[in-house]
Amino acid sequence: MNTNSAETTTQEKDFNGFKISGFIMIFIQIIIIAAMILVAQFIDKNEGLVVVSEIILFLLLILSAVGFVMIEPNEARVMIFFGKYKGTLKHNGFFWVNPFFVKKKLVIRARNLDIEPIKVNDKKGNPVMIGLILVWRIKDTYKVMFDIDNKTDSQSKMNERMNSYQQFVAIQSDAALRDIAGQFAYDNNELDDDITLRSGGEEVNNKLEMELNQRLTLAGIEVVEARINYLAYAPEIAAVMLRRQQATAIIAAREKIVEGAVSMVKMALDKLSSEEIVELDDDKKAAMVSNLLVVLCADEQARPVVNTGTLHQ
Repeated sequence: MNTNSAETTTQEKDFNGFKISGFIMIFIQIIIIAAMILVAQFIDKNEGLVVVSEIILFLLLILSAVGFVMIEPNEARVMIFFGKYKGTLKHNGFFWVNPFFVKKKLVIRARNLDIEPIKVNDKKGNPVMIGLILVWRIKDTYKVMFDIDNKTDSQSKMNERMNSYQQFVAIQSDAALRDIAGQFAYDNNELDDDITLRSGGEEVNNKLEMELNQRLTLAGIEVVEARINYLAYAPEIAAVMLRRQQATAIIAAREKIVEGAVSMVKMALDKLSSEEIVELDDDKKAAMVSNLLVVLCADEQARPVVNTGTLHQ
């Protein structure tokens, strides 16, 4: 996908057509109604002319009522005149424009999209559940309106609730999340990857945001923030992976305990030797080392045995 040209070129333009304040047009409508009442008083003098005048005034009143448009902050209207794009009206207020314009409403506020956790395979092929929170907004009204299909599928409940560009965001977000999840392992138990889904943090989120921006630029959508909000092993392997993580944690703890025990035994032997408290031969040192390691590395509290004889008893 050539995203550079898609980002730099746009056909969106400001609407420069005729528009006046809606309140002025309401005043004009009042004048038209007053004129209709006034003309009706002459129906006995020239009935044909009065009827024609009444019809013309009524048509003007109907046409004037169609041209009203009200734009709130962070809203826009895409103006279309008989199939031709005439610009985007973003000025806030109450206006009246040519009644023959088709006025397509777009909300350009930032929106949240919560992608429910989906099952995907990570880099090692393990099934994982991963979810996404996406903050997005419309950046190019022309692309949103004309570069993606605006038709909806009436057989889909999701399509009945969402506009076409919202469907596009949801589908592309799902695809990007699956793509990113397949590029990283859940953790680095087997592979020595520097970045994993569980520990990658901002790097994974930044890569996900870049991927989404590349996909959604076509539709004139800007990604404000993309963040993984749910990550877990799939239920069918969750119990096995939990035991594996527990075993890994136990091994790491044991390694730390043994390392500390060996240093303490060495310190004890050096202390006994340097201060000449007792002279131990190799056999006695081996026995002492064995006893100290058992005491220091045991899961349960040691039960001392008092020896009232010699060292050889």
